[in-house]
Amino acid sequence: MSIVVCSSDERVGNLAVVVSDPSVVQTLRSQLTWIVRGMYSNPPAHGARVVTNVLANKQLFDEWKDHIKAMSSRVTAMREALRAELVKLGTPGNWDHIVKQIGLFSYTGLTQRQAEYLIQEYHIYLLKSGRINVCGLNPSNVQYMARAMHDAVTKFPNEE
Repeated sequence: MSIVVCSSDERVGNLAVVVSDPSVVQTLRSQLTWIVRGMYSNPPAHGARVVTNVLANKQLFDEWKDHIKAMSSRVTAMREALRAELVKLGTPGNWDHIVKQIGLFSYTGLTQRQAEYLIQEYHIYLLKSGRINVCGLNPSNVQYMARAMHDAVTKFPNEE
């Protein structure tokens, strides 16, 4: 067995341990978990250096702010487009919550059965709770998403 030691703020890699005695696996796992916990608590320094450079440079900082505004506007536009398509289709229910929520993710209000239907029939991958990543929507697929949601909601009315 070999051990590689590196600074916790510069970590990257993979560790594989091969043992011939299965009885040591639990102890070994416990010790490795102890070591790794310290690394999880100390993120790599690279990100901090990038942030420091961006915040210290007015041009980079202004560019970053513009990117944040563009991303935020895009997410808002996709939320509004999805809601508008659902309303246009006459999808049962009130879809205002989609535009009232903020952030990159949205709880659609779909049931587990409806979410599973979207996965199986439309290859739209979302959590069983109905939570979606709004960033996965774009002007080319928002109608597809709305039609799929409409189909799921009408085929499987809220039962849960």
